[in-house]
Amino acid sequence: MTEEAARGRVEKLTCQIEYHNRLYYIEATPEITDQEYDRLYRDLMDLEEAHPTLKTSHSPTLRVGGAPVAGFETVEHLHRMMSLDNTYSEEEVSTLYKRLLKNLGVNNLPVVIEPKIDGVAVSVIYRNGVLERAATRGDGRSGDEITQNIRTVDSLPLRLPEGVPGNLELRGEAYMPRALFAKMNEQRKAAGEQGFANPRNATAGTLKQLDPKIVAKRPLDLIFHGYGWLGDDAQPPFESQAGFYDLLDQAGLRKSELIWKCENIEEIIAAIRELDQKRHDLGYETDGAVMKVDSLATQRDLGATSKAPRWAVAFKFQAEQAETRIVSIEIQVGRTGALTPVANLEPVLVSGTTVSRATLHNEEEVRRKDVREGDVVIIEKAGEIIPAVVEVLHDRRKGNEQAFVMPTECPTCQTTVQRDPEIVAVRCPNFDCPDKVKRRLRHFAARGAMDIQGLGSSLVDQLVDSGLAKRISDLYKLNEAQLGSLERMGSRSIQKLLDGAEASKSQEPWRLLFGLGILHVGATSSRSLLDHFNSIDSVIMASIKELEAVDDVGAIVAKSLYDFFHDPNGSAEVGRLREAGLTFAKATPEAGSEIDASPANKEFEGTTWVITGTLSQLRDHFAELIRSRGGKVSGSVGRKTSFLLAGENAGSKLAKAEKLGVAVLNEADFEAKICDN
Repeated sequence: MTEEAARGRVEKLTCQIEYHNRLYYIEATPEITDQEYDRLYRDLMDLEEAHPTLKTSHSPTLRVGGAPVAGFETVEHLHRMMSLDNTYSEEEVSTLYKRLLKNLGVNNLPVVIEPKIDGVAVSVIYRNGVLERAATRGDGRSGDEITQNIRTVDSLPLRLPEGVPGNLELRGEAYMPRALFAKMNEQRKAAGEQGFANPRNATAGTLKQLDPKIVAKRPLDLIFHGYGWLGDDAQPPFESQAGFYDLLDQAGLRKSELIWKCENIEEIIAAIRELDQKRHDLGYETDGAVMKVDSLATQRDLGATSKAPRWAVAFKFQAEQAETRIVSIEIQVGRTGALTPVANLEPVLVSGTTVSRATLHNEEEVRRKDVREGDVVIIEKAGEIIPAVVEVLHDRRKGNEQAFVMPTECPTCQTTVQRDPEIVAVRCPNFDCPDKVKRRLRHFAARGAMDIQGLGSSLVDQLVDSGLAKRISDLYKLNEAQLGSLERMGSRSIQKLLDGAEASKSQEPWRLLFGLGILHVGATSSRSLLDHFNSIDSVIMASIKELEAVDDVGAIVAKSLYDFFHDPNGSAEVGRLREAGLTFAKATPEAGSEIDASPANKEFEGTTWVITGTLSQLRDHFAELIRSRGGKVSGSVGRKTSFLLAGENAGSKLAKAEKLGVAVLNEADFEAKICDN
């Protein structure tokens, strides 16, 4: 085939594949079979391999291509990506709408209502009709460039169809469909890998992957809901939010399938209620409704604050509750030995997922609520994630319910339990209790601690049950022959685990200290300890009084540390980890090098922050932003606290901060503060 003939064939195949992608992923009306689609795709790959110069930047074959990137470049958004103010009641929505009417001097104001998708905010730019760049929201002004990863999303056209403006910056949410997320987690667990906690965390982690080939194997998708730029035209080719949705349809870009246009407050409330009823039938997680003024001219008139647009607001749904029955109450042994009662439930659908277990927290909580086996109870997902029993329906009892009794022996190793005099807890004191070892290993290997790739929950269970791992340090003694005797451990899985264990030896020492799973010792106090002492050995040699002098380390944490390192079991385990070659001391700057201490990097110097509540990203993300600017992050609110960063369900820390007069910032306030600095 001549070069010219090949060029025509490549263009034709590209158009055909784009057409069928749109039918399959956007319109759900495929015209050809998977086999026929695969044949077109293979033909295009073969042609591009034979004629490399014909492979364009919008080729469908680039969705799973591309070499891993060394790191993410920070790029500035063409226009700032703002967050939304939140409301939590229909009364607040009504008050806001009436205020808009008054400020605009009108009697009615058309708005649109759409789901608030619980995903990761992204920006996607097309230039001259071709996908040019994608980025995370970041701080609103700049974010991480994730173009190669976004290219792997099958529903996203790499080239816009003719007749659509070629220059667009679109804003939307990256997410994982519920069903595909569940399937992916099942596959990960079957392969001995740790499952993701929820679709949003999985999405955020996937977008941070440096290898797009890994991203291509995960079920990412995108839904768009706004724009930031439309080329150099003074006016967009539409006059309303509804018109923008029409543009998305023309471009083959996904939008929410549930959108209401409302003319008054009655219709707005009705739409929000209807969405609340229908949202669990959607293929993705939602946590609220978004109300937007429909007219773009009115949006411009209303403008924005430093944090959020005045023409849009998010209404957050209450956690969904469901009624079910407690089949039995069993004991779960945690990594510190705490015995936690857990309710096994008759399976019930809550927030779109089937729940069959719920925590009962501790013995005192069970007694306070008088929870019994056989009780009919109300459960909810706190923060849409963690199932909990919130109420017992005592009037539904039949008389045969069984009262709960905390065991006097550990159900796993039969060691006599001990009651913690300082907190409401019953603990198994056996350092080598198999359940404690399993949970200690999971904690040690977690991403927030030592981040050992390839060590998932099912593999941890096999290692402990087979006797290959009786303690954390045994991870560094494993070999191919031992691992090969376990189920579902092929050569690739074995090598992944061995490489992951070896790589963990270079992790920062604060991660090792945190990973040990010492009672009361969290990530924040571990960082503070290493910042103060510079090495784990210095922490070990410190007295309780010296430990207490460290920020974020009070009397309870100091005693727990001292007791662990002076206990024969803890001391021996630390010695084994040292022999295995793990990092015990912070790296010191090379002679002649200078640490950047410029004011630009130290705008939070001298401030102490506390982070609480549910935020859009993990707390570590915000903690790193604070530390990188010279601030300190503490685990508790006190008189030295400068700021409290409070997400949803902030609880007692928020109340204490308000009582002490500590400045309280929500996430939008925090982002604005970073941008202003």
